[in-house]
Amino acid sequence: MKKILSVLLLFVLMVVKVLAQDVNLQGDITSNTTLTSNNTYLLKGFVRVQSGATLTIEAGTKIYGENLSQGALIIKPGGKIIAMGTELNPIVFTSEYTKPGSLRSPYYGDWGGIILLGNAKINVPGGTASIEGPGDSYGGNDDADNSGTMQYVRIEYPGIAFSLNNEINGLTFGGVGSGTVIDHIQVSYSGDDSYEWFGGTVNCKNLVAYRGWDDDFDTDFGYSGKLQFLLSVRDPEIADQSQSNGFESDNDGSGSLNTPRTSPTWWNVTLIGPKANSSTTINSLYRRGMHLRRSSLNKISNALIMGWPRGIVIDGTNTVQATINGNMWVNNSIVSGWTSAAIDTANAGNLNFTPTTWFTNSSGRTYANNSDVLLTDPFNLTNPNVTPLTGSPVLTGGATPPNDGFFDATATFPGALSNDPAKNWLANWVTYPQITTDVDDEELGIVTEFKLEQNFPNPFNPSTVISFSVPEASNVKLSVYNVLGQEVAVLVNEFVNAGRYSKSFNAKDLSSGLYIYTIEAGSVSISKKMTLLK
Repeated sequence: MKKILSVLLLFVLMVVKVLAQDVNLQGDITSNTTLTSNNTYLLKGFVRVQSGATLTIEAGTKIYGENLSQGALIIKPGGKIIAMGTELNPIVFTSEYTKPGSLRSPYYGDWGGIILLGNAKINVPGGTASIEGPGDSYGGNDDADNSGTMQYVRIEYPGIAFSLNNEINGLTFGGVGSGTVIDHIQVSYSGDDSYEWFGGTVNCKNLVAYRGWDDDFDTDFGYSGKLQFLLSVRDPEIADQSQSNGFESDNDGSGSLNTPRTSPTWWNVTLIGPKANSSTTINSLYRRGMHLRRSSLNKISNALIMGWPRGIVIDGTNTVQATINGNMWVNNSIVSGWTSAAIDTANAGNLNFTPTTWFTNSSGRTYANNSDVLLTDPFNLTNPNVTPLTGSPVLTGGATPPNDGFFDATATFPGALSNDPAKNWLANWVTYPQITTDVDDEELGIVTEFKLEQNFPNPFNPSTVISFSVPEASNVKLSVYNVLGQEVAVLVNEFVNAGRYSKSFNAKDLSSGLYIYTIEAGSVSISKKMTLLK
């Protein structure tokens, strides 16, 4: 009997081991496919859902992004994703390094991210464009296009640098139409923007951007959708060389008047910046809660902007003139933390516009100190709480959102959250994972794949350590580049045996900023970014 029980126990253990293995997702998905919650999945390389195919993901499913192959999920125009998690059972896309027993901790930009592409209008001449990163085409003439549904989805540690100056965001929209349903999404530790919209008309609700690297919410190329209930929280130490903002909005890169104009409608936004109080030390690359520029026409109401070096910057003659004309606005909103130059303009030419007068003149716009806003614990990085306390100005002074079937017309308060527990849309599904420095990659001495690790420490001054692993003897080159693509250092350029290697990089003679380090071995090339902060 004991022998039989032992055999049965061994069989059960073997079955459990098999069930625990990842199912690989790679290449093109050309027919309807379902990912089930009893499996875990590994995104390997660019996984594309082609036109005519639907990828369905069950609630509670976990999908890992592979670092080595820069795993990313791309929904092509005409393809669909149906990822419908629930409040108690969300769908999670995350780094492969979050797996139990992983030999290193997850970090910014461990994998690619999620890209939705559609057939809605963009303002690029010709009507189509290639998306950042993989280069797939998007755009068309169908503003009601449907790319599927994403609800209760967490996206953790995305935003890998595919190559120098060619990165992807946590969640990217390219020409996505209003037939698409997007709500209850959290992007954490994105290595680039948390969210970016390139044209299109998709409407989005209940979005969280947690401790991203670059901008939280970025709009370009004629995006004109509706958005409500957005929250971002920033790490004071982490910002991007391109200058990090809460909002960054362009009509396009040149500031043209191409149509459709970038003109999103925003309601109920909370942007928690990096500076809790005057003694908080922050990364010098932080800039603005909202950078509204390059001919964009944002319509913003019920916003709360806390702890940014500048609250709002209206940039460029076309954008400033649109504000004067009432075609762009920030109404019924609070800027806190800075009373000098909280509102500013740039490149306004000779237009007669005084931003501070405009801000305090009408439409419910007010300044405050961070402490006077009376949120529960907004600057707590490990467990932020933006619920307003009794007496908070957030509880009064808001406008009423349109009752148009999309907006919640009861959200008559500045910011993303009221003090009504029944309307706490963050409850149960949002988490705040932490980055640690546990046992590092390949510490056990077993090298099975080619890897480039995130440098440590990061940010650094003036030295940091870069580690990589080589599974077989190879010619290896490890280089460091500045943001102009100029090679500033070569740390390795030789034939090496299989193993794990660490190289120190001393940047005492370089200026503060963003640097890209790249390792090449045969056909393999991997890039990551790091910040020198002197």
